[in-house]
Amino acid sequence: MSSNAQLGDRKFIIGGFFCLIVLIYICRLFYIQLIDDQYLRSAQNNAFRYQTEYPVRGYVFDRNGKLLVYNSPSYDLMVIPRETKGCDTASVCEVLQITKQEYLRRIKKACQAPNSPRKESVFEKQMSPRTYAALQEKLYRFKGFFVQKRTVRKYPRPIAAHLLGYVGEISKEKAEKSTYYKEGDYIGISGIENSYESVLCGKKGTQIAITDVHNKVIGKYMDGKYDTAAISGKALYCSIDMDLQEYGERLMHGKKGALVAIEPSTGEILCLISSPSYDPNLLVGGKERSRNFTKLYYDTINRPLYNRALTATYPPGSTFKLIDALIAQNDGLISKSTVFPCNNGYPPGGGKPKCHPHGGGKDLIWSVAVSCNSYYSYVFREIVDQRKYPHFIDGYNHWRDMVKTFGPGTSLGTDLPFDKPGNVPSVKYYDKVFGKDHWRSNTIISLGIGQAELLLVPLQMANVATIVANRGYYYVPHSISGVGKPGVLDKRFKEKHYAGVQKQEYYENVIEGMQKCFEGGTASRSKIPDIIACGKTGTAQNPHGADHAEFQAFAPRENPKIVIACIVENAGFGHMWAAPITSLMIEKYLKGTITSPARLEIEKRMLEADFINGKTPIVETK
Repeated sequence: MSSNAQLGDRKFIIGGFFCLIVLIYICRLFYIQLIDDQYLRSAQNNAFRYQTEYPVRGYVFDRNGKLLVYNSPSYDLMVIPRETKGCDTASVCEVLQITKQEYLRRIKKACQAPNSPRKESVFEKQMSPRTYAALQEKLYRFKGFFVQKRTVRKYPRPIAAHLLGYVGEISKEKAEKSTYYKEGDYIGISGIENSYESVLCGKKGTQIAITDVHNKVIGKYMDGKYDTAAISGKALYCSIDMDLQEYGERLMHGKKGALVAIEPSTGEILCLISSPSYDPNLLVGGKERSRNFTKLYYDTINRPLYNRALTATYPPGSTFKLIDALIAQNDGLISKSTVFPCNNGYPPGGGKPKCHPHGGGKDLIWSVAVSCNSYYSYVFREIVDQRKYPHFIDGYNHWRDMVKTFGPGTSLGTDLPFDKPGNVPSVKYYDKVFGKDHWRSNTIISLGIGQAELLLVPLQMANVATIVANRGYYYVPHSISGVGKPGVLDKRFKEKHYAGVQKQEYYENVIEGMQKCFEGGTASRSKIPDIIACGKTGTAQNPHGADHAEFQAFAPRENPKIVIACIVENAGFGHMWAAPITSLMIEKYLKGTITSPARLEIEKRMLEADFINGKTPIVETK
């Protein structure tokens, strides 16, 4: 081969090699510029700032349109750790009043998983207005830092803390499992803030801001063309009456216990009170919120964070006799004229359960009015020991099943979290305690008067009274009567639920006794002028101290508008404290005010009573 031919081949090889290199560069540039957006995103991150726009949380109104919960502006200081090089850290520490060590700790936390040095995270949450103002003047010197606008909850009145609940920072565990929330976000922790979180929270938006070299926002990227707007949360229309709630909390001040009021025709909760309570505004803010929560959480004597209305279980005491009276009538065991003997207890002669003097044996109606323990011991025995059942246990299971149709022993399915079922003891439980075939009706006779292992939560007590007021049915108690607008709610709250007793005559007999409870019975001192009310006193034995005072009532007798269950812990007999508080609540709701001098004197005594601080002695008189 000639030298000229070899030279020509070499030229083609070298030329082809350079063409290949040029082609590779062209392909790489094509990939970088048109396909791979890594470098584009890197450039954007240097000039653009992607800011989350947090939605306004849904407002909450009471049943009369009064504002219960609204929002107030709040500001978080955010940080992107990798961009803090050259930041005036001394000034950051000065403005936030933190040490250099605390600054470094927070930066380190912002770099750790699930956070990232490249991503924003909260450095200082819910700054005070004063701190925010001081920060704004120097923010241009704080490279890598920017302010994120949010809102926090505000409460025009310091009431209904347990029903409304509170909002707090989401836990790390929940944030890791969520596709929507991230660490630093706020979420409903308790009350309706928790159970209606999905409608209250709204939907986040995103804004793309352009920043200059001094960390200042100089505009929106493409005039906001690619921004997405936040969608506000839906408003909630709460069923509670703000004025009634506030009045009830005043009456329960200085007392431990709970009070629940329900509108029987709808199942709407008119007020839900757990006492002691707290001002919901205490759990709003940054550092102040943390201090307040710690103080409330560690108050183990009063336990103000504990929702007694939904989670505390109490023996229902004599208020439970209403259920026994209905079951026994339904089984054909008693009528309104049935009389059982009583001589200070069961069996007669001062047995146990004991009974207070009330003039000998009484018929059904007066047994309710004067709350005869002996009568309902006989009634319980009659139900459980029915001859139609081949075995005693079958009679007990029949009684237990019937009781559960009134709500005890089951979760009612309310729209509030932590809906406890209470307890109606099972055969299995008693077999374990006494041994199989070693117990009878007399062994557990105190169940007939609402004692022993029988336990209800106050919401269930109110629901039992609702069934009586409605003559046999109830709607699931709920605190929200509208989502987005009034009247729009889950269909399950519009469904009637029926108790195991349906005959109207049986209810009227019990109701007649409840009316006489106010008119010559155990609650005669709490009779309400010009209102025909029906009630039942209860005194629940407490092995840990003085008895609990209980009362259930509804009014008026025909077409009732309000049902109330009240329990005052360690206050003695029901007619002394729970009945007056309940009657005042009924009068306030139906008449708008307390007018007569005698009733105003009762109101004064209830408002001033303070068992928590030992300022009011318990007077145990019948």
